Amino acid sequence: MSSNPTKRGKGRRVKSAIAVAVAAGLAATGAVMFSGSAQAADTLGASAAESGRYFGAAIAPNYLGEAGYADTLNAEFNSIVAENAMKWDATEPAQGQFDFSGGDQLVAHAQDNGMEVRGHTLVWHAQQPSWAQGLTGDALRGAMLGHIDGVASHYAGQISSWDVVNEAFAEDGTRRQSNLQIELGDAWIEEAFVAADAADPDAKLCYNDYNTDGINAKSDGIYDMVADFLARGVPIDCVGFQSHLSVGADLSTYQANLERFAELGVDVEITELDVGGEGSAQADVYRTVTEACMAIERCTGITVWGITDKYSWRGEDTPLLFDDNYGKKEAYQAVLDALNGV
Repeated sequence: MSSNPTKRGKGRRVKSAIAVAVAAGLAATGAVMFSGSAQAADTLGASAAESGRYFGAAIAPNYLGEAGYADTLNAEFNSIVAENAMKWDATEPAQGQFDFSGGDQLVAHAQDNGMEVRGHTLVWHAQQPSWAQGLTGDALRGAMLGHIDGVASHYAGQISSWDVVNEAFAEDGTRRQSNLQIELGDAWIEEAFVAADAADPDAKLCYNDYNTDGINAKSDGIYDMVADFLARGVPIDCVGFQSHLSVGADLSTYQANLERFAELGVDVEITELDVGGEGSAQADVYRTVTEACMAIERCTGITVWGITDKYSWRGEDTPLLFDDNYGKKEAYQAVLDALNGV
């Protein structure tokens, strides 16, 4: 169990308050139906909200003017995350000069439509602005900490959970040899979490990574880091599992992997879900992932990495729940049924 109960309790309080607001917003639109017979909800977000969870999508602000995109987002999801608009290169194109225009647009849309917002991502070895890429030593440390403070404090109180650090581990479970690791040493991840906690004390703080869907060397390395952070009181509240999957993915230890992190005393979130494939095989993978989350009390929600195949980063793999014309795919019904316990 965590030695940091104040932090953990804070995360749950924030999530509960946001969940109440989201559920209220959905109820106002008639999406959630609470009655003596407990009729199942008929959208992804409303179904997730009935168990206190979120079901979100990664979005880009430049697509919000497209009716099908905005209408599907507003009807189906109760959480959003910026696909790129809150990353370092987008938010701080010159050192100390911040551009929050894209992120602000997404936050405003979420607030207008009763959605929560996940923050992605404060620190990542990729998509660093060109001015930061050549920094070394204390100059890089200062830039990283200044960026965290600038972005997280700007959005303080408006974010449910931050992906504080993204993809910092290699496949063998050791630290990725990025410029951050090479220049700043092992302490940089801890320093990032402490800085994020100071800048946005009400948000849950997450570590996020890919290829961690089962019990393997990479997830073992992350597990050990989280356990160490909790034992020493380093502020960490959740772990994000990206889950960029394909038909035939080995999910034999997926739920057990989520469970072991939850048992440490952190929430788990499925943060970037997409499944390459089609038809019933694709639907089966989506169903398995959703059922695994629903089976774990501390799995607080699921985010799919996009709305429509048309704009997916894996478009050729048709990985999302809506096709190019915003039609619901077989995988959509599989997820909805799993959220409703069917």
